[in-house]
Amino acid sequence: MRRADRLFQIILLLGRGRVMTSRHLADALEVSERTVYRDIADLIASGAPIDGEAGVGYLLRPGFHLPPLMFSAEELQALVLGMRMVRSWSDPALGRAAQSALTKVETVLPPERRAAVESSAFLVPDFHVPPAMVEPLECLRGAILANRKARFDYQRADGERSARTVWPLGLFFWGGAWTLGAWCELRGDFRTFRIDRMSAVEAPGESFEARRDRLLQDYIRVANE
Repeated sequence: MRRADRLFQIILLLGRGRVMTSRHLADALEVSERTVYRDIADLIASGAPIDGEAGVGYLLRPGFHLPPLMFSAEELQALVLGMRMVRSWSDPALGRAAQSALTKVETVLPPERRAAVESSAFLVPDFHVPPAMVEPLECLRGAILANRKARFDYQRADGERSARTVWPLGLFFWGGAWTLGAWCELRGDFRTFRIDRMSAVEAPGESFEARRDRLLQDYIRVANE
């Protein structure tokens, strides 16, 4: 990594709003702590509003904004690929948002970079993702963001049907299928539901008070056991 890029990355990392130690910065940048100390000193000498000290941690004071920086060729490839994945494999509303974001990126690019985006060889077909796999996503996304319970009819792989009320925690895409990780009130436990086995999906407005981020961590831990 070029030094200029490393300094820029330090500013980005410190701008997340939490204290970062030199060890964390060194691990993130794959350099030594001595290099981090030197870079921090140079940034402060250049006027960057960084608070903190060695052995304690560093934080960028609020209100500091970086000027726009041009994307590298690989960064553009990553953005194009990610946005095309969202456009092809998620619900229509999120797909439109991805296309809008990609259009905004293209408008600020110089002509040669814009042409590279338009001619990108990263293609993301959507014919293998059936409508039943993506249609409920918008409702479930809204429920997750608002900490609202979701209700749906569910058919298991063995054909058994049941009505479920769940606390939706996270959506996971596995290449050919979307699943919902949730706390299921019927089973009193974490459960994983395939989106294409749901029907009559709704989020009527009833909220759950538990912290979703903590429950999501617990769900992931249980799923990995």
